[in-house]
Amino acid sequence: MSGPYTRATMEGSPRIIAILNQKGGVGKTTSAVNLGAALAEAGERVLLVDLDPQSNLSLHFGVEPDEHATTIYDLLLDPDASADAAVVAAREQLHFIAAVTELALVEGQLASVPDMQRVLARALAPILSRYDTVILDCPPSLGVLTVNALTVAHEVIVPMQAHYLALRGLEKLLSTVHLVAQGLNPALRVSGILLCMHESQSSHGKAVVEEMRAQFEQYRGSGLPWSECEILSPPIRRNVKLAEAPSFGQTIFDYAPQCAGAQDYRAVAASLRRRRAAVPSSRSGASSSRPTPSNAPDARPLTPSTTGTPNTPGALNTPGTPSMPNSPDSLNTASPVEVRFEEAQSASPEPKPVVAARNPGEVRSSEPAASNPRSGGISL
Repeated sequence: MSGPYTRATMEGSPRIIAILNQKGGVGKTTSAVNLGAALAEAGERVLLVDLDPQSNLSLHFGVEPDEHATTIYDLLLDPDASADAAVVAAREQLHFIAAVTELALVEGQLASVPDMQRVLARALAPILSRYDTVILDCPPSLGVLTVNALTVAHEVIVPMQAHYLALRGLEKLLSTVHLVAQGLNPALRVSGILLCMHESQSSHGKAVVEEMRAQFEQYRGSGLPWSECEILSPPIRRNVKLAEAPSFGQTIFDYAPQCAGAQDYRAVAASLRRRRAAVPSSRSGASSSRPTPSNAPDARPLTPSTTGTPNTPGALNTPGTPSMPNSPDSLNTASPVEVRFEEAQSASPEPKPVVAARNPGEVRSSEPAASNPRSGGISL
């Protein structure tokens, strides 16, 4: 995974990163905005897409869309809506597409749309080729919007705190990624865990981080979507400046460019640029080289156990069986999203890649106006 990132590695398409965690308040939007700003500062052309009905991303740039502005909501529901009209230039090299609170209704409205998992891919296709990196700020849920993001993304970065309950959420998230990778997007991978609001002196945090690191190491070479996942370095230290910056309509690099938060996000962005964003051959029409879960060892997501031993984190459950908890079979409930997962899995195991149009367009411009550890381990 080492080596510089170049657009050539993506065969002319941008690197598309989904920032995802179904738990709220973990730093998703803060990370999406500031990683994007750091990449733009380093010379990349970056597009941020707000898929969260809370629509906080635009507030980081001091922008509130008016009722006549084109937003991601319009792009998802109106096939005639122009992606060009939705793009706002926040800074040089840094553009974004805003969300609105009505986005919370989109899941029901898309339920009857054919191939609803690829609506976002179709909406963004005309403008993707203008950017080096596209960052999708996902909502705190695992519904239709998140599935659309995972269908178009190449990789997932999971911002989270080093807490025991976060591990429980990580299990569900990995199950969802695994499900999407099986049918809708075989090339999808979880590339990194981004520790946010991190307190390096916490014994509980240290235990959680070491356990995650050890467990991910066991999956190296397994072919599972998280087989190359790393804990990104450095962690984002708890820093009040990161909380203050949005109230001024600024990124951390505008507000306090030398603070700890700015230093950390800048370093993580530099790390991402050094890692080669290799796209499996399935995106260019060939079959994916990733083995199926039945052929991969211990094909389970990380599962925190309910018991622990003194001075050790509760072992993450990795039984030696190819079936995983919350597998596609066990997820087949009456939910429209999950039923369509099953259909996509049987009907189109290798989806066609999104072909980006290359017609340049205009963009509108806008300037910026702990847990209590018990005897050293994780236990319930």
